[in-house]
Amino acid sequence: MARQPRLILPKQAHHILQRGNDRQRIFREPEDYERFLGWLAEAARSYRVAIHAYALLPTQLHLLATPETEEGLAALMQKLGRLYVPWYNAKYARAGGLFEGRFRTAVVEPDRHLLMCSRYIELAPVREGEAAEPASYPWSSYRHHAGVQADAAVTDHVLFWKLGNTPFQREAAYIDLVGQGIGPDELAQIAGAVQTGQPLGSQAFKLELERQTRRRILPAKRGRPFKTPLPPAS
Repeated sequence: MARQPRLILPKQAHHILQRGNDRQRIFREPEDYERFLGWLAEAARSYRVAIHAYALLPTQLHLLATPETEEGLAALMQKLGRLYVPWYNAKYARAGGLFEGRFRTAVVEPDRHLLMCSRYIELAPVREGEAAEPASYPWSSYRHHAGVQADAAVTDHVLFWKLGNTPFQREAAYIDLVGQGIGPDELAQIAGAVQTGQPLGSQAFKLELERQTRRRILPAKRGRPFKTPLPPAS
């Protein structure tokens, strides 16, 4: 059976997940993270993709991004692979693929789920045991949002700007938001969406995407189609 194309929509936020092949490391040293981030910032500008949040972990990476065009997101990820994988292979005297197949992605409903997804991504280093708190991990966008260090790779989403009228207000509100953590239901919802490629959002959001894209998003009802009973014989 043919694999269904990924749902990628222009001007919509997407959560992207890319893992190392067989869960192998894709970043080993600070130089690896720095090189990848530099290429990420360049490719995002070239392909008109706004990166709102990211976390680079030893065996996987997460992005929250809005492409300006339908093709921009795939072009960005392909460009990163063409630049980073040969460089990484040459550095560590290895050959072959580095990433686990094609990247996974889920369209994110903005008003109800975007900041939740941003928190999920920036708390990933803590969940994975790479840091005691998000501010101490240098390879995510949290330090940018918390006002610790500006990040050229990040384009703040409009919902981040709505957290306050000044940078200090926005940063304080975001620090408080991340401090609330992510509940188990939210964790399961976000992880499930990006693993399956289903949109992260409400039923109303998914129904609207079905209308816009003319493709099935919500699961079909189980059982046989309902049949209208025949009128009694005269």
